[in-house]
Amino acid sequence: MFNEAIDITIKTQRTTFAKTQKLFPEYDSRKPFLKWAGGKSQLIPELVKYIPNKFNSYLEPFIGGGALFFYLNHNASVISDSNEELIITYQAVKDNVNSIIDILDGFVNEETFFYQVRSLDPHTLNLSERAARLIYLNKTCFNGLYRVNKKGIFNVPYNKRDSEQFYNKETLINASRRLQNTTIIHSDYKAVLKKHTRKGDFVFLDPPYQPMSKYSDFKRYTKEFFYEKDQKELFIVFKELVDKGCFVILTNSNHPLITDLYKNFRIEVIETRRLISCDPSTRTGKDIIVLGGI
Repeated sequence: MFNEAIDITIKTQRTTFAKTQKLFPEYDSRKPFLKWAGGKSQLIPELVKYIPNKFNSYLEPFIGGGALFFYLNHNASVISDSNEELIITYQAVKDNVNSIIDILDGFVNEETFFYQVRSLDPHTLNLSERAARLIYLNKTCFNGLYRVNKKGIFNVPYNKRDSEQFYNKETLINASRRLQNTTIIHSDYKAVLKKHTRKGDFVFLDPPYQPMSKYSDFKRYTKEFFYEKDQKELFIVFKELVDKGCFVILTNSNHPLITDLYKNFRIEVIETRRLISCDPSTRTGKDIIVLGGI
């Protein structure tokens, strides 16, 4: 159970904020239950053009919000990520969604409460509480950004906009159903792909993007970084998957390093919106979709 101070905050603030906040956004059966930096919801209409008509297992080793995973709803899927809190949350939603909902029903979308929850050490909580904490912070922090410092401590501020929405029960319940036949792994992407891929599988690679400028911060969603050498290592893995007979789709920024790496593969350039910047005028960009074996 969460600490006493937070319990008191819940009791005193629940009624007031339930009346002033839109706590339950519209339900969508294919919508991810998390809002994730670099999430692929807006790219779904483009990605579906290249999904193979027939494949064995579906693998997504940089799961993030899992927009394509939830859209496909494939009955033989493997998802993974190096973000431990994220994977714990997916596993808890799969196994204990009702417990998570019970906890979230006691939460309020309010600044003081937000910082109390943010200050909790997740390692002192049980798995359902850790999942509820991440979902709550994700839905009430600035633009849904998941960012931690070098010590791995979540440090995104509260989103003060009154229009910020909280969670939807049906979305969580539906996510739990879709996760029932899914293998969920906390691991480096290379280890997962080496162990779990075989000919005829469909692999979606959505790594931390190569930053277009020195101020780009989209990659910092764990305490580790994704450097140029990591992008080059990922290219080697991409090519190995294609040589193995897998269907592979990769997304990244339209950066010269990336386009040069994948120059021998089909590349589609897509106009996108950047949802993290606080300046709407900078929320445009170009993603690339790289196709291998398709």
